[in-house]
Amino acid sequence: MEIFENDIFTERETLFVEVILPLSLAINYTYRIPFDLNDQVAIGKRVVVQFGKHKIYSALICAVSKNPPAAYEAKYIIDVIDAEPVVTPTQLKFWTWMTNYYMCNEGDVMTAALPASLKLASETILMLTEGFSEDVVLNEKEEMIITALKGQGKLTVNEVSKLLGQKTIYPIINNLLEKDLILVAEEVVQKYKPLLKSFIQLNDFYSDQENLKQLFNVLERAPKQLDALLAYLKLQKTNLPISKEQLLEESNCGAGALKALTDKDIFVITKRPVSRLAAHDEEFSVNFKLNEAQELALSKINGHFKEKDVVLLHGVTASGKTQVYIKLIEKIIQNTNGQVLFLLPEIALTTQIVERIKRYFGNAIGVYHSKFNNSERVEIWNKVRTGAYKVVLGARSAVFLPFQNLKLIVVDEEHEPSYKQYDPAPRYQARDASIYLAHLHQAKVILGSATPSLESYYNALQGKYGLVEMKERFGGVQLPNQQVVSISEETKKKTMVSYFSSVLIKDIDLALSKKEQIVLFQNRRGYATILICATCGYTPKCVNCDVSLTYHKSSGKLHCHYCGYQQSSVNICPACGSVHVEQKGFGTERIEEELKLLYPDISIARLDMDSTRTKNGLQQILNDFQDKKTDILIGTQMVAKGLDFDNLNLIGVINADTLLGYPDFRAYERSYQLLAQVAGRAGRRADQGSVCIQTYDAGNRIIKQVVENDYEGMYHDEIAERERFLYPPFSRMIFLYIKHKDAHVLDHAALSLANILKAKFGKRVLGPEQPLVSRVRNLYIRQIIIKADKHTAIQKVKDALRETLTQFNATKEFKGIFMQIDVDPY
Repeated sequence: MEIFENDIFTERETLFVEVILPLSLAINYTYRIPFDLNDQVAIGKRVVVQFGKHKIYSALICAVSKNPPAAYEAKYIIDVIDAEPVVTPTQLKFWTWMTNYYMCNEGDVMTAALPASLKLASETILMLTEGFSEDVVLNEKEEMIITALKGQGKLTVNEVSKLLGQKTIYPIINNLLEKDLILVAEEVVQKYKPLLKSFIQLNDFYSDQENLKQLFNVLERAPKQLDALLAYLKLQKTNLPISKEQLLEESNCGAGALKALTDKDIFVITKRPVSRLAAHDEEFSVNFKLNEAQELALSKINGHFKEKDVVLLHGVTASGKTQVYIKLIEKIIQNTNGQVLFLLPEIALTTQIVERIKRYFGNAIGVYHSKFNNSERVEIWNKVRTGAYKVVLGARSAVFLPFQNLKLIVVDEEHEPSYKQYDPAPRYQARDASIYLAHLHQAKVILGSATPSLESYYNALQGKYGLVEMKERFGGVQLPNQQVVSISEETKKKTMVSYFSSVLIKDIDLALSKKEQIVLFQNRRGYATILICATCGYTPKCVNCDVSLTYHKSSGKLHCHYCGYQQSSVNICPACGSVHVEQKGFGTERIEEELKLLYPDISIARLDMDSTRTKNGLQQILNDFQDKKTDILIGTQMVAKGLDFDNLNLIGVINADTLLGYPDFRAYERSYQLLAQVAGRAGRRADQGSVCIQTYDAGNRIIKQVVENDYEGMYHDEIAERERFLYPPFSRMIFLYIKHKDAHVLDHAALSLANILKAKFGKRVLGPEQPLVSRVRNLYIRQIIIKADKHTAIQKVKDALRETLTQFNATKEFKGIFMQIDVDPY
C-alpha cells in the first residue's frame, strides 16, 4: 500500500488505511475512511474498527492510500481515537524490521510494544481506580460509565458500548483513562505500589518567630514533645525532607510524643513515595571525577564512535563502568539535547544503578518496566514521545518507546540471557534489536559487561565493533581471592558438614566474626530437586509436563516449575507401597534450613523466585541486606545481577556442577559468566573479598578460568569449538517448535515438515527431535533446527521458510498443529 505521510486530503476523496490490529495476523487489514474523518487520519494514530462479526478493536494506522483492497470490500472505520499520533514513523520501521527478522506478525509486535490501555478491544475489562477523585468534572456519558462501574465493579468495552447505545465509545474511555478514573484489568495483575514514607513538617503558623516562642513556652510542661520540636529545628537546617524515622531517632522522644504534636496540629505528617533502596552509596557522588583508567576508557570510546556505531566496553566487575556511562550520557544531553536509552537486564535487580543515575539526572529521567501500572506506563510513553524524558532506564521492552531524538543506547550487562524474550512472540533479543534501533535513529551503542557474550567479543575482535577494556577495579581494589574445594575429596575425608565444606564453614565463621556479610549461591530453588522411591525407583511427575516435581518444604507440596501444577508430597510410594521415599538433590530452601541449624543466632534470608513472589518481596529482602539486617543471603542466579553491597566480602558457590552439566552448546560460556558475576559481588570496596567454589569437578577448565579471571582463555577455547561444530557466531540458527496434544499426530507432522525443509535447505536442517522437556502444559513438543553458515543469505532462508510454513499450516491434515519460530534462540 502506498504511504502518504505529509499529504493533505480533500474532504470528498475516498481514502483507505492499512491498520495493525493487536492480533497475530499474517497480513494487515485495510479499512475505508468516512469522508467526515478524512482530515483526522494520520499514520501512527489509533482508529476504532470492527474485525470479525462482533468484535471491536483499537487498531493503528500504518499506511494511508487512495487504493481499495483487491481481494475484499473494505469496511468503514468507526472512529479516530487520537488527536496526535501515538506511534512515530521510526517506530513503525522498527516494528517492520522486527516482524521480518524474528519471523512474527506485526500484531505480535504491536501487542508487545504498546501499553495495554493503548490497545483496547471489545472484551477488555474496565475497572475503577482505587481511591479515585470524586471532584473530577465529567460529562453525561462519562458519568454513566462511572455510575455503572460503581454498581457492577467491572465492565467490558462491549458492555459500555451497549450502555451508551453507541459504537464510538473509545474517545470517552480514553478520556477516563487520562483522568485516572478507570484502569484496564490487565493492570490489576501488575499493580505496582510505591513505597510510601511519612515525612514531618512544622505547621506554617509557627514559621512566625513570635508564634514559635509561644509554642516553646507551652511545651515546657511536655519535655518529650519539646525534644521532638528541637530535633526538628536542628534537622531543618539541612534543607532536606525530614522523615518520621529520622525525627524519632534524633529526638528519642517516642511515638506517643510525636502523635500528640500531630493531634495538636503542630506537626503535619505527609506520605510520599520514596525509593526502595534509598540508602546513600558513599562510593558514589554526584560530582564525581573519573580516575585515570576511566578517563582513558572514555577517551577511547569517543574515539571509536568517530568511525564505529557500536563499542564493547569490557570492564572487570567493580571497574566503574557505570560512571563512564554517566559521563557519556551527560555529554549527549548537554551537547545535542538528545535522548538516551539505558537498558538493564532486570530492572528490579538493578535498583542501585537506577538510584545512582536518577540522583544524577533528576527529573529528566524515566524508568520503564512491567512493575508499573498501565496509567504510569502510558504517562512515560507520552513523556518520551514529547521529549520530556532525556534518559530512559528500562528492561528489554523499553526498546519499543517512541523516542524523538535518540542519540545513545547503553546496554549494561549485555551478555545477560534476560535480554532475550522467549514467550510470547516476538521472540526478540533486546541487545541486537537496540543496535538496529540505533541505526534507524543514527545513534551510537555502548555494550558493557565484565563477561561479554562470545558473539559481541567476536564482533569486537573482527573490527565490527570498537573494543575498550578496563582491567582493574575502581580505587585499586583487588579482585576477590578465589579458591576451589573438591566436594568428593571433602566427602572422603568426612569433613563435609551437610552441604558445606570445611573450607566454606571456616570462611563463614571468619566473615561473621568480622561482622561482614555473606552470599551463598545455589542455582536450584525449592527444598529437594526430586523425590525417588528407593525400592522401585518411582519419581512423582507433573501431570501436564514431562518433568519431575520439586519438593518445597514451605508449602509442603510438590511443584512443577514449568506450568505451576502442585500436589501433596509423597510419603508412601503409590507404585509399590514402600515407605522408603527419599529426597535427592537440594535447592535454596534446603540450604537455608541447614544453615539455620548451624547458625541459629544469625539472620539468614533467601532470594529466589519463591521468596520474591509478593510485589515488594524482592525489594524488602535487598533493603534488609543493604541495611545490614541480614547476615547471610542465599540465592539463585538473582544474586549475580547488578547487586553492589559495601559490606559483602564472602561469596560461597554451593555446587558449581549444576551449571556445567547443562546440555547446551552455551553451557560453558554461561557457567563462566554466571560464576564470574557471582564472584564479582565480593569485596567491591576497600578490602579484598573471598570466593569459595565447591564442585565435584575441580579440574574443569571453566572453574580454573573463573579462578584465574581468564576471560580471554575461555573465549579462545569456546570459539575454537564453535567454529569446529559450526555454532554461532559461525552460523545462524532458527528453532522450530512443533506442538500438539497427540504425540502420534505430532510425530507424523514434524517428520513431514522436516522432510519438506530438507528438500529445500539440505543439510542445514536438523531433526525432528525431542527437546530436553518434551511435554509442557499437555502439549507434546518436537524441535527442528535450521543451521545456516554465515555465507548463507539468511533473509532468503527466512522468506522460503515462511512460505513453506504457510503452505504447511494450510494443509487440512495439519490444521491442529501449533508452531513457534525462534530466530537466534539464545
